[in-house]
Amino acid sequence: MIIRRAKSSDAEELLNIYAPYVEKTAITFEYTVPSVSEFKHRIHQTLTSFPYLVFQEDEAILGYAYASSYKDRAAYDWACEVSIYVAEKARGKQIGTRLYDALENELEKMGIKTVLACITYPNEVSIGFHQDRGYEKVGHFTKMGYKFERWHDIVWMQKRLED
Repeated sequence: MIIRRAKSSDAEELLNIYAPYVEKTAITFEYTVPSVSEFKHRIHQTLTSFPYLVFQEDEAILGYAYASSYKDRAAYDWACEVSIYVAEKARGKQIGTRLYDALENELEKMGIKTVLACITYPNEVSIGFHQDRGYEKVGHFTKMGYKFERWHDIVWMQKRLED
């Protein structure tokens, strides 16, 4: 098992993890699965400013996590949003915990003080996962995304990495 920096060549494997979230859930508000070239572009763009990590076991990528800008203003440079996706077959194996540990460690080294997670509501598994990691619910917005013929709320959760 290793956690390493993502590469553009990982795009197809990462997209295979992400696609079921797009097609079957409201966890992401994307309607259509992006192309491999679009996913390569996203990886490249993220890596210009933030960590993008993959969890690999026996040559297979089982999950990934990355950070992105919270807001595009200099005053927000000490905060970021975090995202994580784990392969359907690999859930419940502590992969998310290991990825977030590594991601938060990298973010602390960068000087990030606050991490935020935007979670489609309801999603008790994700909310519980974040609470167990020290995140606190700081906002609940109603009817923010429309997918699968219905409106979905979101909650924002926040964690201070350093006081």
